Amino acid sequence: MSSLLAAFRPHYSELRTRLVRAVIAVFLCSAFAYIFKDTLAAWCMQPLHTAYPQAGKLVYTSLPEAFLSYIKLSLIAGLMLSFPYLLYQVWSFVAPALLAKEKRLARQVLLWATLLFIGGGLFAFFVVLPRLLLYFMSYAGPNLVPMLKLGAYLTFIARMVLAFALAFQIPFLMVMAVHSGLSSRSYFRDKRFYYYAAITVLAFLLSAGELTATVLLTMPLIGLYEAGTLACRFFGKEKTA
Repeated sequence: MSSLLAAFRPHYSELRTRLVRAVIAVFLCSAFAYIFKDTLAAWCMQPLHTAYPQAGKLVYTSLPEAFLSYIKLSLIAGLMLSFPYLLYQVWSFVAPALLAKEKRLARQVLLWATLLFIGGGLFAFFVVLPRLLLYFMSYAGPNLVPMLKLGAYLTFIARMVLAFALAFQIPFLMVMAVHSGLSSRSYFRDKRFYYYAAITVLAFLLSAGELTATVLLTMPLIGLYEAGTLACRFFGKEKTA
């Protein structure tokens, strides 16, 4: 046991270094985002104004709410800004154990994962959120005036953007699972209804239990899953025994 621990000690030290660098990167990116908190908040208001032009200003009902809301928004923005660097730290940790061919594949993984992450966030912000907010604000009328709280709204926007940014990794992860031999090409096709159920539950949780919003979220997520099954047919090269 002691010899095993001694053999792992250099890797533990390397892992700790990578984790410290990742935490510092998230902190610095979050601090940078906090400097532009007003600009970030204004960007987050754009989907609301697109969906409901007559929307007024946001409100906050407790003294620390505005401060804590900006902190959460800055943390999520910092996480998204530092995502490529976090992937790089993961690659740097595993790269010494990889062959030259595997290193080239890992670099492609980093590139595509980053592009899909950015694409997912942009898709959520410019496509999904305006339509989702349009539905939510359709309840407003002469007898029902929306008074949106700053904290709840910013958290909703940031959570949705981050969720879709991560969800856009689905097709890519499916292809990599087939390519690495962890699953077969037919696995995701045969088990699609189980994954549909999991996606529906995830959308239900993200939409806070609103059924129509759940449907609006489920459809693009299922589309991503089906795109992944299609990509597995063309790009997922199964390993042979």
